[in-house]
Amino acid sequence: MERIHTLALQATYDAAFISRVEQASGQQISKCYQCGNCSASCAYTYVYDYPVNQIMRLVQLGHREAVLTSGSIWLCATCQACTTRCPNNLDVARIMEALRIMSRRENKVSEKEIDLFYQEFLDSVRAFGRVFETGLLPLFNFKAKKPFNDMDLAPQVIKKGKLALLPHRIKGRKQVAQIFERFEARRTSQEADNK
Repeated sequence: MERIHTLALQATYDAAFISRVEQASGQQISKCYQCGNCSASCAYTYVYDYPVNQIMRLVQLGHREAVLTSGSIWLCATCQACTTRCPNNLDVARIMEALRIMSRRENKVSEKEIDLFYQEFLDSVRAFGRVFETGLLPLFNFKAKKPFNDMDLAPQVIKKGKLALLPHRIKGRKQVAQIFERFEARRTSQEADNK
């Protein structure tokens, strides 16, 4: 990931992006004064292309492209450590989630395998009412073009009864499917309104 050139800040400014992030997250981004607590408390800062406080600053500066294509928003585990330590009571984890959603909607996801896993996870919940791990992982590995990844673990885990060979039929499976249907209908309606 190539970092943005700091001297070209005005060329990439998008004022509408700031308000879209605030609306989507329900957080007032301008309250962040760059104390760095979020980055200091994050266990994954060492793998981020931009630490959390820099993501917050890039949002404040309206740098939509840099934020939505960053790997940081996808590597966030939503552990809430940043939110807990924010002196301004910003829900930083919620902002990161809002950025992931925006990144997916604009097809700007930089971490393709994480996005693929995200989609396969949701498809599994939609189909079975809960995650069917035994089906999810091989399907994900196949689509990620790593079909033999972690295959050596499967016999041990199945033998210990940690994974079921068939999906569980849960009560309320239809209601879970209806949640997905309502979400799709709402998203379609919002997209039509935005056009």
